[in-house]
Amino acid sequence: MKKYLKVLFSLFIIGIVTIVFVNLYVKSSTKNFIYHTLKKLPKNEVGIIFGAGINGDQPSKYLKDRLDAGILLYKTHKIDKILLSGDNGRDEYDELTVMKTYCFNHGVDTTKIYIDYAGFDTYSTMYRAKHIFKIKKATLISQEYHLNRAIYIGQKLGVKSIGFSANKGEYLGYNYVTSREYGSISKSFFDVLRNREPRFLGNEININGVSNYSKEDKR
Repeated sequence: MKKYLKVLFSLFIIGIVTIVFVNLYVKSSTKNFIYHTLKKLPKNEVGIIFGAGINGDQPSKYLKDRLDAGILLYKTHKIDKILLSGDNGRDEYDELTVMKTYCFNHGVDTTKIYIDYAGFDTYSTMYRAKHIFKIKKATLISQEYHLNRAIYIGQKLGVKSIGFSANKGEYLGYNYVTSREYGSISKSFFDVLRNREPRFLGNEININGVSNYSKEDKR
């Protein structure tokens, strides 16, 4: 019994050390690609906004701040097009309709809005950005806790990525999501290593083609 406990303890220590080193590597390799102000932010054709929860037909604070940041970049010509990526897998929970309606109501031209209806996680969003939307460069828009992972995945998958922090004020549960990110970063590191393919891919929607604002790509 003691032998098995020693093995389990050793595996536990190896797991903790792996998580720590993977996180240090991902964060150190991406921190210089995160921007907090418009002044030094490079211009990119495409900005990607990640889903972050809704309350009925309204975005959560996390999501509202991401959308507001993306709309700001669009209106200041730091990006020309917006790719919205989120979860609409259930009739009662449709992030994408909330997101695209919010952008439209705040002055974004619908011909400049593209919709990823199968962005169920960050890895899937970036994989589909590369393979479905044919995006080569992008500004990723999210809260800072999430940007290291998103940038790392994008760059490893072939999307030259920078990040713009959408942090604005305080967030409920921010310490929790920040702590959980250690595990998420580690999972993404191994997703990249094994070149995980998302469950849903579908037809190509070239970011340089006609917007799919009012269409669905669920196949």
